[in-house]
Amino acid sequence: MRGIDVVYLTPGNPYPYLRAQRRHPDHEAQFERLASLARHPHFALVGIAGLSASGRSDVYVHAKAMIVDDAWATLGSCNLHAFSLFGHTELNASLWDPGIARAFRVALLAEHLGEDTSTLDDRAALALYRRVARENRAKRKRGDHAWRGIAYALDPVTYGE
Repeated sequence: MRGIDVVYLTPGNPYPYLRAQRRHPDHEAQFERLASLARHPHFALVGIAGLSASGRSDVYVHAKAMIVDDAWATLGSCNLHAFSLFGHTELNASLWDPGIARAFRVALLAEHLGEDTSTLDDRAALALYRRVARENRAKRKRGDHAWRGIAYALDPVTYGE
């Protein structure tokens, strides 16, 4: 509602435990909140799928990364829950450097979109990301493997079913 742009990359093929949670009444509110994000035009839930001889297959990425306003970035393995933050041996590197954060965004989106976003600001780059991911989702549904990049949109309403 404040105009924040978010692209949330998650495994396109959810873990079995997440599928089980989806069916459990105790987790209904969590999935309702996820579904509510579908109505926000500046939000996209996406997965990535690489091209192989047999078509597209989902790519699982364990790393966690966040880039904010092409100025701040973090990259590592730390999950945003108490065990990762205070109990496990997870590690993230975070920095406040617009040059590095922007270069990180440009490199990451070049891989995900198959397109150079260095001439775009961060908001225009994320708008392009959402558009390409939605186009790739439509191609995936049709069985067309000729995508731009590797990102495809997921449906927050049905994710984990």
